[in-house]
Amino acid sequence: VDSLVDKRIHLKKGDSLYRHGDPLSAVYSLRFGSLKTEHTLPDGRLQIIGFHLPGEMLGLDGIGDSQYQLNAIALEESEACVIDFHDLEGLAQQIPNLQQQFHRIMSRELTQDQRHLLSLGSLRAEERLAGFLINFSARLEARGYLNNEFTLRMSREEIGSYLGIKFETVSRMFSRFAESGLI
Repeated sequence: VDSLVDKRIHLKKGDSLYRHGDPLSAVYSLRFGSLKTEHTLPDGRLQIIGFHLPGEMLGLDGIGDSQYQLNAIALEESEACVIDFHDLEGLAQQIPNLQQQFHRIMSRELTQDQRHLLSLGSLRAEERLAGFLINFSARLEARGYLNNEFTLRMSREEIGSYLGIKFETVSRMFSRFAESGLI
């Protein structure tokens, strides 16, 4: 797979890795930094779809229609490895284990999205925020980072968009969590 990474893209905060409507050319593995994926609603508002950490794949949203369905934006200085999608498909056909791993990655993405949708419909605001922090912590730990001390690079407004709650509520919940010693 390393041979498929022919280049890396360096991003500054606010730079786009890809945009909605761009033709699918590659999938990306985040090397360092963090990105958000967002969708523009018909009324012009942005809906945050996800936050991505080092080692995670981006661009899978483009596979179905051969064009990216989201915007992927750097939350901080970041670098992504570019994996040409057609080369990846060809290699995956030759190496069944690679194809199985790629399917596992896509399955994990679907499962995570389903859990997120379930939480939006069934959890109170404080439960959503607590779940977000626990999930973020676990994802960091799985990548070898500290899981109990980290900086959130996204704004409270972005967290609120992702969790389906107002940013004022996110701020109040963070204050309550801090007052009670949870964070």
